[in-house]
Amino acid sequence: MSSLFVTSVFAAALLLMLVLRLWLITRQIRHVAQHRNAVPPAFASVVGLEAHRKAADYTVARQRLDLLTTAWTAAVLLGWTLLGGLDLLNQTLRDLLLPGWGSMGYQLGLLVAVSVIGAVLDLPFDVWRTFRLEQSFGFNRMTVGLWLRDLVVGAVLGALIGLPLAAVMLWLMATTGAWWWLWAFAVLAGFTLLMQVLYPTVIAPLFNRFEPLADQALADRVRALMQRCGFRAQGLFVMDGSKRSAHANAYFTGFGASKRVVFFDTLLSRLSPQEVEAVLAHELGHFHHRHVPKRLVTVMGVWLVTLALLGWLMNQAAFYTGLGVQPNLAAPNHALALVLITMVGPVFGFFIGPLTAAVSRRHEFEADAFACRHARQGDLQAALLKLYEDNASTLTPDPLYVRAYYSHPPASERLAAMARA
Repeated sequence: MSSLFVTSVFAAALLLMLVLRLWLITRQIRHVAQHRNAVPPAFASVVGLEAHRKAADYTVARQRLDLLTTAWTAAVLLGWTLLGGLDLLNQTLRDLLLPGWGSMGYQLGLLVAVSVIGAVLDLPFDVWRTFRLEQSFGFNRMTVGLWLRDLVVGAVLGALIGLPLAAVMLWLMATTGAWWWLWAFAVLAGFTLLMQVLYPTVIAPLFNRFEPLADQALADRVRALMQRCGFRAQGLFVMDGSKRSAHANAYFTGFGASKRVVFFDTLLSRLSPQEVEAVLAHELGHFHHRHVPKRLVTVMGVWLVTLALLGWLMNQAAFYTGLGVQPNLAAPNHALALVLITMVGPVFGFFIGPLTAAVSRRHEFEADAFACRHARQGDLQAALLKLYEDNASTLTPDPLYVRAYYSHPPASERLAAMARA
């Protein structure tokens, strides 16, 4: 494998990804805009024209921002790799940190520096998305102070959790020989399962307040539904999602005994008890069909393949030089290899995105069918339409864009599937 081959494959994949993404986003903008002034006949009796126009305008605004972020992300990646940004940073940190902090200090420093620089480069888009785009459509309720607090808490958590995990990975890469990636996979798998337990009880409360569901009638209805479906949870909680956004949702979180049902306060304020029950039945459908474990297994399978590939690539000089980086002669390349695979992996992952999206949409259909068997179909349909309207989700997406990106089927397909059930 030569450097030229690596460079050519990466450049071709990056260019193809960029062209396809921009083309798909442009199609979505054009398609939604063309259907802005007419509610689809299937929804004409339940969705007003103004709500439909708002959804179209919101979708177009988000997609236009996606055009910018897509081009910016590709430019930044090119700057990190073939234009020498990562090579310059690596050489600078190696000279500064290796003599005093040793191999582990230098490598962790490289990982931290890449993460911080990447976050800073993305920050303007996050600010614009929150305080301009979401604000202009009435969704953002986050103050600057809360946004800054989330940023700081997220950074501290990332350091407290990410640095020890990275140190273990680097140690395994340096000490366990050619099969290090199997040990690394075991660590990542165990960490993921541990986070399923810790996230709902330790991490999520750092960002939101969770209170037991106070509406006793609704709680009884929910418990009766769960009993019918053979599902048990640690508790029913209401999350103060309204302090950040007007978007509504409900979800299950946790693993084993730590499972809990969480409702956004915005959801409870918008839906009737019967509609809340139907939405919950949909979420129970995911657990009935074991969609969460299946997705975990899929993700872990991708990790295993990626780590095995990295185990081979990290020993190929062309892997580094072909991506614009000179491998170290006086220090380990483990952190450098991790950074490179993290950067270029999403480029190639883009091409399997439609497959994962298709699987996710199939799971949503299965959960809808389960919900219709354990709650009233009309309640689920009414709830979905309210959520589509409240979240300004377009009813007229471009079909090809749906196949490439949508993890949930569009409203027309979901309601049609329910009618056939």
